[in-house]
Amino acid sequence: MRKIMFAIVAIIAFGLVGTAMAVPPGKSVDFDGKGGGKVVFDGKSHAEKGKKCNDCHPKIFKMKKGAEAITMKDINAGKSCGACHNGKDAFDAKSADSCKKCHHK
Repeated sequence: MRKIMFAIVAIIAFGLVGTAMAVPPGKSVDFDGKGGGKVVFDGKSHAEKGKKCNDCHPKIFKMKKGAEAITMKDINAGKSCGACHNGKDAFDAKSADSCKKCHHK
């Protein structure tokens, strides 16, 4: 019985740690957008477009916020957000008209 209780506690503890690292579906997370203003990733708007977490994680992005630097140079090169925000799959992040879609001052 003691082993079963220990196993249950361990499963719950590891489950909570894993959840703390990821943004739950339908939530948003803010990033420092440097001089352009903070960048808000909205999980709900991406889900409404038919995207699922595993479309980007861990293929394009690691699961932990801040685990990698996201730069406009990389986005413009088709990496990170630019893998989809290329003007074909989603709005073009390179377009000056698109800045306010992600950056909020």
